[in-house]
Amino acid sequence: MKHSILGALAVGASIAAAQSNSTTNAFMQSCAAFANSTQIPNSTFITATYVPAGTNLTFPNADPSCTRTSQLVNTAMCRIQANITTSSTSGLSFEAWLPQNWTGRFLSTGNGGLGGCIQYEDLDFTTSLGFASVATNNGHDGMSGRFFFQNPEVVEDFVYRAVFTGITVGKNVTQTFYKKSLTKSYYLGCSTGGRQGMKMVQDFPDLFDGVVAGAPAMNFNNLNTWSAHFLPVTGSNTSDTFVPQSLWNVVHDDIVAQCDDRDGVKDGIIEAPDLCPYQANALLCSDTVVAPNCLTQKQVATVNTIFSDLKAPNGTVLYPRMQPGSEKTGAFNAYYNGQASDKSDWIKFVVMADPNFDLTKFTPDLWAKADTLDPFNVATFKGDISAFQKRGGKLLHYHGTMDPIISSENSPRYYELVRSTMKQEPAQLDDFYRFFRISGMGHCSGGPGAHYIGNQRKQLADPNEPENNLLMNMVRWVEEGQAPDVVAGVAFMNDTQGGQVSFTRNHCRWPLKNKFSGSGDPNDAASWKCVSYNNTTPQSSEIVNYVPSSSQGTQVFISGYPYFCSGSRYE
Repeated sequence: MKHSILGALAVGASIAAAQSNSTTNAFMQSCAAFANSTQIPNSTFITATYVPAGTNLTFPNADPSCTRTSQLVNTAMCRIQANITTSSTSGLSFEAWLPQNWTGRFLSTGNGGLGGCIQYEDLDFTTSLGFASVATNNGHDGMSGRFFFQNPEVVEDFVYRAVFTGITVGKNVTQTFYKKSLTKSYYLGCSTGGRQGMKMVQDFPDLFDGVVAGAPAMNFNNLNTWSAHFLPVTGSNTSDTFVPQSLWNVVHDDIVAQCDDRDGVKDGIIEAPDLCPYQANALLCSDTVVAPNCLTQKQVATVNTIFSDLKAPNGTVLYPRMQPGSEKTGAFNAYYNGQASDKSDWIKFVVMADPNFDLTKFTPDLWAKADTLDPFNVATFKGDISAFQKRGGKLLHYHGTMDPIISSENSPRYYELVRSTMKQEPAQLDDFYRFFRISGMGHCSGGPGAHYIGNQRKQLADPNEPENNLLMNMVRWVEEGQAPDVVAGVAFMNDTQGGQVSFTRNHCRWPLKNKFSGSGDPNDAASWKCVSYNNTTPQSSEIVNYVPSSSQGTQVFISGYPYFCSGSRYE
C-alpha cells in the first residue's frame, strides 16, 4: 500500500510538472510570436523576449545618471520593448513586462527627478505580484534637463504625454497579448512619479481604479524655484551665511530637543512636524552658548529662512517651508552644500531658457515667471478631483515627514486645497482619497522611522504580509472595499531589511496625528493612537491658529493652507 501511495504521488507530481512545462512553453511561444504579430501605433521598433525568473537583466546602454545597470527578475515574464514617436521632434522608450502569473490587473509605474529613467525595480516589484506593468523613459534619457531646452514637445512628454502614452499603449498591448480584458488598472509612483499619478487623477480620471502617489512633486513650478532658492540663502561654502554639515547636526539636535516629545515619546522622530514652529535663535553664539555648538547671527538667519514658508511680496505662500527633521536625511547634500542643486535644471532650461543662467542670481520675481509659464499645467495642483471620485477611483497619497527633497508640508496643503475646493470634510473624502504622513521617512524611502511600508520591493517588511504592502492594500480597497485606516510601517535594526525589528508604527491618515497612548511599549504600534488635532486643548506652543465658530462655512488660510471650516477648532 505504501509503495502504491508513493507511486501515485510520483505520477501526480510528474503530471503537474508536465502541465507546468506545457504552460510555460505556450507562454514562451506567445511571447516569441508577439513582436511579429502585433503593431504598436507610431512605433519604429519592437521586440518581445521571454525572461525566466532569476534572470539578471543588464542595461549596457542605460544613461549613467539613471544608476540602473541591471535588474534581477523575480518572476517569469514576456518583456516588450518599443520606441514610440510622440511628435516630429520627440519620442519615448516603452517597456511592458507581462508576467506568466498574470492576475488580470494592469499597472503603470512612474519616474523620478527630471524623469528620463525607466524604474526597472518597480517593474519587477509589480510583475512579481501578478500585475502586467508598463513604464517609459518619460521622453528622454537620463536625469538632465538639457533635453527640455527649446523643445516644447519633450517638455510635453515629461509633463504628461509620455506616461499617458505608456498607459494607453500598455493597456492595448496587455489585452492583445493575453487575449483577455483587464480586470482593474492601477498606478504606482513616487516623487515625479507621484506627480504623474496626481496628473492622471486630475486630468485623466478614467484611466485608473486605484492610484498610489508618494511624495508627489506637485506645485511643480514653485517646487523647482524653491529648490533653486537655497543657494542664494546659504551662499557658497565660503560665505558667512553658510552653515556646514557639523552645525546642521547641532540644529537637528536642537529641533529634537524642542519638538520630539510633543507626540508623547522622545525617540528622535517627530510625528507631526507641523507642530514644530522651529527657530534657531537659541543657538546664537553667546557667553553661555559657545563654539563649536553655536551659530552666528547670519547663520541663524539662514536656518530660520529655510524653516520658513517662502512667500510672494503680497504674503501668499508660494511653497511651504522645509519641514524640521529633514536635515537628518540628506537635505544638506541636496540643498545646503553651497552648490547649485541638480533640481535647478528646470529653471535654467525651461523657465529662463538659458543653459548658462547663473543660479546665484536667483531672485524672487522668478516665481511669477515660472507660474505664468506653467507649460502644459506642470503645476499639477488642481483641487477639483470630483471626476475621479465619480468614476469610483481610489487615491492613496503618502509622504515621508523627513523628506529632504520635497517638503512634506506641501502634501497636506494639497489635501486641504481639495477639501476646500470640493467643500467636503475628511469623512467624505475618506471614501475615495486618503493621505498618510509616514513619520521618519525620507524621500520615498529610508530614514530613522518605520518606513518599510511596501511601496517598493526594497521597502517590503515581509513579502508574505499584505498589511505591510501598500500596493496590495490599495488592491484590497479597490476590489474588496476595505479602505486602509492606517499605513503599517516597520523599522529594522541598522535599517537592515528583514533583520531584527526595531519598532513598528501605524501611520495615521490626515488630518489625524499619531500620539503615544501613555502606556505600553512605545516600540509597539499598538501603544500609539491616531487622534484629531482638536481632541484636547493643545499647549499654547502648539497652537498654529484658532478658527472661531463664526468662520463656519468659510474658507480661511492658516500658514498658507486653505481650510474649509465646519466649526471652532484648534489648528
